[in-house]
Amino acid sequence: MGDRLDRTPVVAPVGAVGGGTSGSSRPARPGGPWRSLNRAYHGRRRLGVGSLLGLPLTWMLFVYIGSLVLLVYSALNPLDTQTQKPASGFTLDNLRQAFTEWDTVWVVLRTALVALTVTVVCFAIALPVAFFVAKVAWRWARRGIVVAMLLPLWAGYLVKGYAWRAMVSPAGNKFAAAGRGGGGFLQSTFGWTPGYGRVAIVVTLVYFWFPYMVLPIYAGLERLPTSLLDASGDLGARPFRTFRSVILPLLLPSIAAGSIFTFSLSLGDYIVPQIVNQGEERFLFGSVINAVLGAPNQPLAAAYTLWPLMIIILYLLAMKRLGAFDNL
Repeated sequence: MGDRLDRTPVVAPVGAVGGGTSGSSRPARPGGPWRSLNRAYHGRRRLGVGSLLGLPLTWMLFVYIGSLVLLVYSALNPLDTQTQKPASGFTLDNLRQAFTEWDTVWVVLRTALVALTVTVVCFAIALPVAFFVAKVAWRWARRGIVVAMLLPLWAGYLVKGYAWRAMVSPAGNKFAAAGRGGGGFLQSTFGWTPGYGRVAIVVTLVYFWFPYMVLPIYAGLERLPTSLLDASGDLGARPFRTFRSVILPLLLPSIAAGSIFTFSLSLGDYIVPQIVNQGEERFLFGSVINAVLGAPNQPLAAAYTLWPLMIIILYLLAMKRLGAFDNL
């Protein structure tokens, strides 16, 4: 008995485990290529992310950055009057015309004002709607309400545009209800319609891009703990003070993220003005670019497109300071 206790235990190697009564041992299986690959990526997060997203990001950068380089290059080329195509050479006339003519600058300012108006209106509507869905509505009904808010995105762009054209149609127009000249839905139901013009453009764009504003705000309110609102009320804060001091600072990145979509999409839209405004007024900058392309004058159109590009870059930089990219 004492001899057994004094013996040093011997640990058999992993690959030498006995196999049944015969006492034979099975050799260790090789790691294989997948195990070697897993071992190579273990603990190297950047390598894994780079291998997963490297090829798609390279393609995206090649397409988008390459397109922007070609755009700037085309804006610096003169126009061949015979072929109506960019000619070889270098000129600053296109940039000078695009950035110094007051008519063009005024259209740019007017377009930016429309985009800001659409963004503000979308925010004013989305905030109470998202708060109701996230904090007030029944839990079993929240998903259904969110799906209902996303339903307009399932319809075609042109279908929605011509539907709003029929809705805002004034009396006597061919889009009037039942072809009797009594006006569209708004005219026949409420006795008033904005008609074809700037108000109709803003209303239509708000309808188009509202889901892109309400979703980030809803996601931000979902992450907002209800205990913070209860604590603010227990400390004697009124609803407006709670909104200003508690909800708004925490919700600001979500609002900035939603405004990126509404502002950029409204800034570059040129189809809605043609549908709802009947193309009678070059109201938005996209319509000007489309008209110049139809001239055709590709170098000048390329110079015009640098305006919205710079505006979007400045807007993205401003939203980045508010943490918008943390909610995308």
